[in-house]
Amino acid sequence: MISRRSFPLLAAAAFGLALAPALAAGPPREIRIDWATYNPVSLALKEQKLLEKEFEKDGITIRWVQSAGSNKALEFLNAGSLDFGSTAGAAALIGKINGNPIKSIYVYSQPEWTALLTREGTGIKSVADLKGKRVAATRGTDPHIFLVRALQEAGLTEKDVTLVLLQHADGRTALARKDVDAWAGLDPMMAAAELEDKASIFFRKKEANTWGILNVREAFAKDHPALVRRVLATYEKARAWSQANPDQVKAYLVAATRLPEAVIAKQLSERTDLTHSKIGPAQIDSITEAGLALQKAGVIKPDVNVRAVVVDLVDGSLLTATH
Repeated sequence: MISRRSFPLLAAAAFGLALAPALAAGPPREIRIDWATYNPVSLALKEQKLLEKEFEKDGITIRWVQSAGSNKALEFLNAGSLDFGSTAGAAALIGKINGNPIKSIYVYSQPEWTALLTREGTGIKSVADLKGKRVAATRGTDPHIFLVRALQEAGLTEKDVTLVLLQHADGRTALARKDVDAWAGLDPMMAAAELEDKASIFFRKKEANTWGILNVREAFAKDHPALVRRVLATYEKARAWSQANPDQVKAYLVAATRLPEAVIAKQLSERTDLTHSKIGPAQIDSITEAGLALQKAGVIKPDVNVRAVVVDLVDGSLLTATH
């Protein structure tokens, strides 16, 4: 017979048994990571199967997911369908402000991957000429943030244009088909629009392009910090390999995008710098500057402490631990 005094002990024992598997949880069966055409290092990592080789002995498989833009990478991270995702720094900030539980842990490039383009016959020669025009952009990405900041500098806001929300590749198509007058572009689609569609850049500002950032889900980093360090150490191998083998990286991008070699060469040789990896003060300053501009433009609420959010977002310690 079980006495009443036994019930608390039995309940505690049952709770302990239920909790034990969670506390004793080992490494995950798979690591979910993205690749993106705006992140050339991710393609080298994927095609060289460096992560597969690194984690084979652990019995951990690698699941690759394509991100079509920062907005998609953030969406996947927030849903838990990605553990690591590639975005622009400012896009990661917007995600963090909106409650996306991520940490920015690595720099995969310093790009000039966005600018504002138009086509023949629009009469657009400056940002001021966008007033009353139709402009394509992908909300929540560096090109969209770039557009907002450019409008602000010209004394305009999004209300002064008709914003047509499309994914990056569709934005290029819309410009070529004359469905829009301008497009906040992203490489390599931007380079393709220049070389194949006769689109022209009418506004560029390299320093307003925020860094190419690799993000991790906070929960994954908390539960598996050693795995995160190994992923970043392997990313470093891919970055070094990419710098030493630019022609092979170009070939990977040509195959992935099905764009001509000249388009990819323009993206890689003219607008992509792979010499950085550690995330820290330079990225914090760049992302904060973008955030403050967006706050002034009304995109970020006035009560948000932008600098504090950026400092919470950026964590360079996991890469440092690999060196």
